[in-house]
Amino acid sequence: MAYGHRTEHRLRVRAQVVLHAARGRSNARIARETGLHLDTVRRWRGRFARAGLPGLKDRERCGRPASFTPVQAAGVKAVACRLPAESGVPISRWSCPELAREAIARGIVAFVSASTVRRWLRADALKPWQHQSWIFITDPDFRPKAKRVLDLYARIFEGTPLGEDEYVISADEKPPSRPASAATPLFRPGKRGRCASTHLPARRRTRLPRRLRRPRREGVRPYRRTHRHRPVHEPGHPGHAHRALCQRQARVLDRGQRLLPPRPESRRPADRSVPERGHGPHPVHASWLNQIEIYFSVVQRKVVSPNDFTDLAEVRDRLRAFEDRYNATVQPFQWKFTTTDLDDLLARLDRHTADHHEESSVALAA
Repeated sequence: MAYGHRTEHRLRVRAQVVLHAARGRSNARIARETGLHLDTVRRWRGRFARAGLPGLKDRERCGRPASFTPVQAAGVKAVACRLPAESGVPISRWSCPELAREAIARGIVAFVSASTVRRWLRADALKPWQHQSWIFITDPDFRPKAKRVLDLYARIFEGTPLGEDEYVISADEKPPSRPASAATPLFRPGKRGRCASTHLPARRRTRLPRRLRRPRREGVRPYRRTHRHRPVHEPGHPGHAHRALCQRQARVLDRGQRLLPPRPESRRPADRSVPERGHGPHPVHASWLNQIEIYFSVVQRKVVSPNDFTDLAEVRDRLRAFEDRYNATVQPFQWKFTTTDLDDLLARLDRHTADHHEESSVALAA
């Protein structure tokens, strides 16, 4: 300890005092050689004689008196664990500054900073500014409908493998990230601008995902024209040498009502799970089964965010430029979710529903 390079300086000096004393030197001589006060030498010699090496370490100190009691900290945590609406506060989620103001307003503490509240919440892993959402499966035919989509991704249709001239297309539209209003506010450094919003319909071939087509305008008719248009490299295009070999294509569509023409109320099915207008049945609340959503996620990360566009023309130009750039290097998605994974997921949901029957019943009733 007296000569170790990793020993703290204060421990090294105290160890040297003990070694000098072991050689029979007096306290006055030890004080002169180590540069310590005579009383300091006596203290460390006495503590070593009583406790040995542990006696050379600093004793625990009480430190500054605590500014807040455990009851006050628990009171702030209790506020954080309840929704602001239950307290009459017109916000949706708590933040640390809001919690600090609420604790002062309730008289829990006379004053507390946001950093102190953040430290208390971090100690118990409380994050009231975060939220999670979920959707219970209400479609009784969810598994057969989802299995049909997964079988198509595995190139199987009704138990029969798809041929070389048959392919699967995933299609959907991406709504704007912000509310589709006439003027959506944008915030830029030192400047505030406004612009409208646009939609991005697209389709993607699962095995050969090239030439993603999208209409220049939104709506049912442009979207249907997108499906009637076939890329040059795909079978069925007028310029393709083997267009006569294209026999069938399967389309995976979400149940978005924007993609279907309006129907009279008398002709609309009461059950939304019933197929409409010749589209195959797709599970309700199962957009994650559509591979085109992966592409929309790429667009959101690489094109849309941050939303710093000045007008809609700039949005369209960047989307078209990204489409050409993406098609130049696109690769098929490695879809690994199979029917076996679907069965495991549904089994976990059944166990969760059985364990939380009251919560699921309330959610279904709502």
